[in-house]
Amino acid sequence: MKATIYDVAREAGVSIAAVSQVMNGKGKISEERRAEILKTMERLNYQPSVIASALTGKKTFTLGLLVPDISNPFFAEIARAVEDQGHHLGYSLVICSTDNKDERVERYLNLLQQKSIDGMIIGTGMDNKEMLTPLMKQGIPIAMIAREMPDIGVHTVVVDDCVGGALAAKHLLDLGHTRLAILAEHAKVISSRERVRGFRNTLEEAGVVLPDSGVRNCHYTVEDGKRQAIALLEESAGVRPTALFCCNDMLAIGALQAAKQLGLKVPEQLSVIGFDNTILASVTDPPLTTVAQPIEPMGKRVVDLLIQELKKESTTKQRVVLRPELMIRQSTASPTEVD
Repeated sequence: MKATIYDVAREAGVSIAAVSQVMNGKGKISEERRAEILKTMERLNYQPSVIASALTGKKTFTLGLLVPDISNPFFAEIARAVEDQGHHLGYSLVICSTDNKDERVERYLNLLQQKSIDGMIIGTGMDNKEMLTPLMKQGIPIAMIAREMPDIGVHTVVVDDCVGGALAAKHLLDLGHTRLAILAEHAKVISSRERVRGFRNTLEEAGVVLPDSGVRNCHYTVEDGKRQAIALLEESAGVRPTALFCCNDMLAIGALQAAKQLGLKVPEQLSVIGFDNTILASVTDPPLTTVAQPIEPMGKRVVDLLIQELKKESTTKQRVVLRPELMIRQSTASPTEVD
């Protein structure tokens, strides 16, 4: 038979009211007792009616997450971090891939709104910010992760992308590179623009010129990274770059494939550095030097901000900026073979 709230209360040794308070995120219940009740609910496979809860105006314990592409390892790891923290606090997660297309964003926002989600986490780009207005009017908390909307008052958790770009540039300059190029994401992606800005500023401070032709905008796929890298390296064959800074690991893997196709040795003839430090960075050949985003802390923090707002513990919108870290592996070295 299907477990009831009475079964949960009996097994956990608490009152029905205590179980209800945990389900609704209310009451002065210790974290230890709250965890015990949640474990009992999980063990008994207790599933309160989400539909009934929504109809009565109660919480559904469901969060929405919009990402560009769940097959992208960075966003897959973001989703896992968000899901883990949500699960720890008793929330389920609905994940939607948008391909950074406004029509898909709007469709999913409407769908999640119909499902009476308690909070929304957005990690995708969108041109029409007015799509968020219906959620905001309903008082549904919204938070951004790895993306920013500076003109909208929502929680935001990001890495310091400008510092990350600077870390990449400093590493390559310290190795002796002076001929560099960048594979960037679309110019409308704020995080990519900031990474390019940090990289270029650091080069300028060192007196190294990076021409506009040395920055190529790409889609965020391995295939486009490879295509753009091949074009860049072939067009500049006489004075080709000795190092490429790629604004995500997918583009960096494409650059590694391009180097292999063109017969260039990595890192002897071409150094490649990525950004994100996804699981792929440690399994490429050679292993990829990259700027690491603190993915797990980002996911945990964005969920905590939403839950605090749901519990009305805080009404202040926060912008949390975490610091990236350079992970040095075998895809970067001094330019020992220069044309």
